[in-house]
Amino acid sequence: MSRNLIATTSTGALAHNLRQVRQAAPQAKIWGVVKANAYGHGLLAAMAGFAEADGLALLEFDAALALRDAGWTRPILMIEGPFEPADVALASQAGLSLVIHHVEQVAWLEAQCHAPVPVMLKLNTGLNRLGLPLSAVRPVHERLTRCPAAATVGLMTHFANADVTGGALAPMQQFDEVTAGLPGMRSLANSAAVLTLQRSHRDWVRPGIILYGATPFADRSAASFGLRAAMRLAGSLISVQDLRPGDSVGYGSTFTATTAMRIGIVNCGYADGYPRLAPTGTPIAVEGVRTRTLGRVSMDMLAVDLDPVPQARVGSPVELWGGTVSVDEVAAAAGTIGYDLLCAVTARVKRAVAHELERTAA
Repeated sequence: MSRNLIATTSTGALAHNLRQVRQAAPQAKIWGVVKANAYGHGLLAAMAGFAEADGLALLEFDAALALRDAGWTRPILMIEGPFEPADVALASQAGLSLVIHHVEQVAWLEAQCHAPVPVMLKLNTGLNRLGLPLSAVRPVHERLTRCPAAATVGLMTHFANADVTGGALAPMQQFDEVTAGLPGMRSLANSAAVLTLQRSHRDWVRPGIILYGATPFADRSAASFGLRAAMRLAGSLISVQDLRPGDSVGYGSTFTATTAMRIGIVNCGYADGYPRLAPTGTPIAVEGVRTRTLGRVSMDMLAVDLDPVPQARVGSPVELWGGTVSVDEVAAAAGTIGYDLLCAVTARVKRAVAHELERTAA
């Protein structure tokens, strides 16, 4: 019998979350961000779930071509732009839109004689990763508008602190001042700004993590915004142990029982992408009942407290994260973020896609 640990992506949840974005930003078009294999959910599953998106955004050219081969005909935005001159020709052939964030990319575009591609000129408003310095925006924008290979020229930025109250206001003001009077569509809002900063929505929004049912905020849950978890990581108990007072659990004996208790061993560990640093007390669900992990996570297994689930036995289902326990709760316990865990599920975990319809209110 094969090891029963499965990460299931719900296309119904993806579609539901997209509709929540549409309600939050009804006047804007939506780039659904599907980089990193759709945040670990599977590129083609995401394409199905985001069928009503106005476009998709990612950075991997091979994945963009896979979307085209799978039948996606709407816009695709390459959010890190071309990595080398040949990528401009590839974008032209595949009908991709390119972010331009440094002047070398402008030169690559100018050297092309292929069909024009839409471009988005990216400004650096404080994140200091990608984007032109503000002083260079107007001359480069003018250069792009004269470039035959640029079909259209839009303007965008990416917020460093949109998850903090007021954190996007100064960058947004900088963006507006520098781009005042320049033609072209605008795209500013990431997930946090979509949910909390209507002034940033403009022509296109670029939600990522909220489409997958996790939160960009440290102090607000995804459920509080009406979002649904799109991935459920589920396994089962492969052993049950009875502990006496003084018995310890796992490597390093970091948990010691103070009373008699029953524990279960789950077929999931850090080699599957579960966070090794998740401490005792990290939430987990057995047979739909919330309980806690015990001791250190090992490569292939972890231990759980079965006292709240007296009926549990070998074979009982376990949810590592999903609808009962959110991925954000597990991440917070491990000192990381939900994005990290969703993207970190490893290749040995079985994958499934549930194509259920979106749930509606009764």
